[in-house]
Amino acid sequence: MSTVLETEEHQALRAAVAALGKRYGRDYMTSVVRDGAHPRELWTEAAKLGYLGVNIPEEYGGGGGGMAELSIVLEELGAAGSPLLMMVVSPAICGTVIARFGTEAQKRQWLPGLADGSLTMAFGITEPDAGSNSHRITTTARKDGSGADADWLLTGRKVFVSGVDIADATLVVGRTEDARSGRLKPCLFIVPRDAPGFGRSQIDMEIQAPEKQFELVLDDVRLPADALVGDEDAGLLQLFAGLNPERVMTAAFGIGMGRYALARAVEYAKTRQVWKDPIGSHQAIAHPLAQAHIELELARLMMQKAARLYDDGDDIGAGEAANMAKYAAGEACVKAVDQAVHTLGGNGLTREYGLASLITAARVARIAPVSREMILNYVSHQSLGLPKSY
Repeated sequence: MSTVLETEEHQALRAAVAALGKRYGRDYMTSVVRDGAHPRELWTEAAKLGYLGVNIPEEYGGGGGGMAELSIVLEELGAAGSPLLMMVVSPAICGTVIARFGTEAQKRQWLPGLADGSLTMAFGITEPDAGSNSHRITTTARKDGSGADADWLLTGRKVFVSGVDIADATLVVGRTEDARSGRLKPCLFIVPRDAPGFGRSQIDMEIQAPEKQFELVLDDVRLPADALVGDEDAGLLQLFAGLNPERVMTAAFGIGMGRYALARAVEYAKTRQVWKDPIGSHQAIAHPLAQAHIELELARLMMQKAARLYDDGDDIGAGEAANMAKYAAGEACVKAVDQAVHTLGGNGLTREYGLASLITAARVARIAPVSREMILNYVSHQSLGLPKSY
C-alpha cells in the first residue's frame, strides 16, 4: 500500500513492524486461541522493540510519538495476521489519558510499565443498560467522608471489557455528583485488579480471539483519593481524550485485518487456475478485489488524518475524523473479508486457509467501540448540523 504521505521514520517503522508480524503471523495467533492462551511472546517482543509505547512520552520510557505511530504498529501487525487488541486499550486509551491528565505520581506509576509492556490496563465504559449512550452510565462514585484525601466508593456494572484477566488495573468510567447542580458527570478511576468488591465473570463469546471479554461488578469498591484520574470537573474532556485514540486504533485494527484477508485472496486469485487461466484474470474476481483495496486505502487516509489532528492537539477536528475513520475502516474490513472468503470459494470456509473465522471478527469493527449508526448520528448532527432524533 502507498506510503507517500508518511515520513521516512514512519515508513521505517511500518517496515520493521511488518517484519515482526511476519515472524508470528496468523498461525501463531490461531494456536494461541486454540490453547486458550494470550499472545505474550508477541506482546513481549513488540514491547522490547519499543513498539507498544511509541505514543508514551519519552520522559516516562516511551517513544514520544502519538497515534500516527501507534496506529502504524497495530495496522501492520494486523496485516500480518497477528493483531494485538490490547494495544487499543492499554497504551492508546489508558496511556493517553494518564499522560494527558494524570498526576505526576500516576504517570510515574503506570506509564513506564504501559510503555515496556510489563503493565497492562483495561478500560471499562460500556454498561448493560446504557449501550452507546455514555450519558446513561449508572456506575457511580461517591466520597466516603470529606476533604481532599477522602476515599471513593465505586458501584456499578460494566460489560464487554477486554483483557481484565491479564490487566493489572482497569480504568473505569464512573459518574460523580456535581455538588452545585446535583447532576452526574463522568470521571475516570484506576481500579486495581485485586481491589475488594471488584468482581469479574467471562462472557462466552462466539468470536475467536485471544483477548477475553468480561462483565464487571463493582460493589462498593473502595479506592484512595488518588485513584481519580485528572480533574473531577473535566470529565467529558478527559473521557473523549481516550475515546478518540480508541477510534483511530479500531480503524487500524480493521484496516490491518482487511489487508490480511485481501492479500490472501489476491495470492489465491493469482495461482488458482480454472479453464487454464488464473481466476484473478476474470473481472468478476479482479474488480471486487480492486474495489476492496481502494476502500481500505481510503479508510487509511482518514485514519491518518484523524491521527494527525489528534497528535496536533485538535480534539474537535480529531473527533470528527476519528469517527469517520472508524466507520470507513469497519465497512472496508467487512467487505474485504467477505470478498476474500468468496474468492476462495469452498476453501474460504476451511480451517486451512484461516479466513472464515475473520467473518465474525470483522463484524467487531462495525459494532465496537461504537456502532456505525451512532457514528452516522454524530456526523449528521455535528458535521451536517441536522436536528437530533433523540
